[in-house]
Order: sequence, then C-alpha cells, then structure tokens
Amino acid sequence: MSTSRNAYFTLIDHRYYRYRGCAADPDQPTQAQGDTAVPVNAWLPYTDDGGELPSARNARQNAAQRVCDDCPVLAQCRAYALSVDADGRLAEPEGVWGGMLPLERHRDLVARRTAKTPNEAATAVDAERLDECRTDQKQAVLRSLAAHVDEELVAYGASMDVRTANWHRSLLCGLLGLDKETATRQQLLAAARANGVLPSGVRAVPDGDVPIAAAPNTDGSRQRRLARGHRLQPTRPIQLILPGYEQLLRVPRPHRTARSAGPQLRVVRVIAEALTLDTLLPSTPVALEPVA
Repeated sequence: MSTSRNAYFTLIDHRYYRYRGCAADPDQPTQAQGDTAVPVNAWLPYTDDGGELPSARNARQNAAQRVCDDCPVLAQCRAYALSVDADGRLAEPEGVWGGMLPLERHRDLVARRTAKTPNEAATAVDAERLDECRTDQKQAVLRSLAAHVDEELVAYGASMDVRTANWHRSLLCGLLGLDKETATRQQLLAAARANGVLPSGVRAVPDGDVPIAAAPNTDGSRQRRLARGHRLQPTRPIQLILPGYEQLLRVPRPHRTARSAGPQLRVVRVIAEALTLDTLLPSTPVALEPVA
C-alpha cells in the first residue's frame, strides 16, 4: 500500500492534472470541464439539507464516473484515493475518485488487507461481486430476463415492479463489469452465464432483429439508442410481447392502398332462362353497369 502523501504529489504534479475532467470549466466555474452538463459538486459527498434520493444519487455518481472514464489522470487519481495514511485509513473515504465509488474503495481496501497477493485481492473482489449476483432477487431477475424480452414481463416474472427490476438489472451490469449505457440484454445474460451466475441450462430467448438494452432507463433513450445503432431497422420501436405469442413476428400493419380511380362495377341482374338455385353457378352470365 502506497502512502497517501506520495500518491497525492504524483497526482497533482502530473503534467495533465490541470486538464482533469472534474476541474471547473474556465467559462462556467460551477460546471466540470470534462462535461459542462455535470456540476463540479457531482464528485463530492452529499451535504445538502435532507436526504438524497437514491435515484438522484445514482444519476449524480454515474455522471461523474462517465467523466472519470475519459480523464487523463484517471490512474493517478485512483491510486491516490486507494492509498492509505499512517493509520491505515483510505486517503479519500468519500466522494467519487478515480471513477470509483466510496463503497468500491472500501471493499478494495478490505480485500488488500485480507489477501496475500494482488491476484488474491482481485479474486476476493470478484467473488464478492458474484456472491451479490446470486441473491434471490437478482437470480429472479436473471431467470426472468432469460425468458422474456419486454421489461414489464421481466418484472412480472421476477415478482416485482418494473422500476425495481430495472434497478437490479443496472446493478447486475456493474457487478459483471458491463457498461449499462451500451450493454445489451444478450451481453448481460452471456456475462452471467460465463461467470457461473446463470446456470448453463437456462435458455435465453433471443432479442430478435433489434438488440434490447440490458438495463432500460425510464425515458427509453437507452433502448432507442441501441435500436438506432442497428443497421437493419434503425427506427423500430420497443414493443410488448404477449405471453404465449413470442413466436409471432412483430411487424407494422401495412397501410391500405387507395382504391383505383377507374369505374367500379356491380351486378344488376342475372341473365338466365330460369332463376333457380341450380342455374346460379359461377359460370352463369351476368350483366354489369357502372356504380353511381
């Protein structure tokens, strides 16, 4: 474990430190220069009056982490945040540092203290994440996700509401090392199967022509982005699959073509010697006249 002091000076002395993503934008001091849509306090612990809603906290931290991913001093920032002081405590126990959340840094510290080698530390972290993927709720979501494509059916199969089911799907992406903004449903199921979280015997229903988001968001932008990126049907909407009718093709209903502008005809009388049922056959001659 490196000391906090050495790691701190390594960070601030880096030649690209002034270009870090979380620094204040020169023209907008309250916004981050890595993304002016993200405020500079997104990396700081919440200090306002009242509690912060989980959805707001997740959105704030996710935005900060996305900026961290493109930061030129990401490695140095993470090394400093994971370093410890003379008492063995984390240099930065709160806030987002180096693209890592406080809980992730504390787990890493515990793993390093209990592991004998760096490889064992990484294995300990991975094992802990996989154990979390095996909880009853996440297993229910994974099995339902394998059987269904539509998010409402996934939630129904997992015996929870849509918001809770999608929240677990987002957590599963992070636990399995996937980017929830770009990962598809098939990628999430494949990662779960590869890590032994989803039994190999569980069959996954295919998405169809358009990939489905592994963790759909409330406004549907993530699903639409994946659909737009598909070369075959870039504008296909997200559709509901009815139980028992998964095999049916979901295609738009064809528009009715306009009738021909030519004259329409109707039968006005039957030309026959006798108007009997025996004589009214398909071959019976008829007289036609234009429809008024």
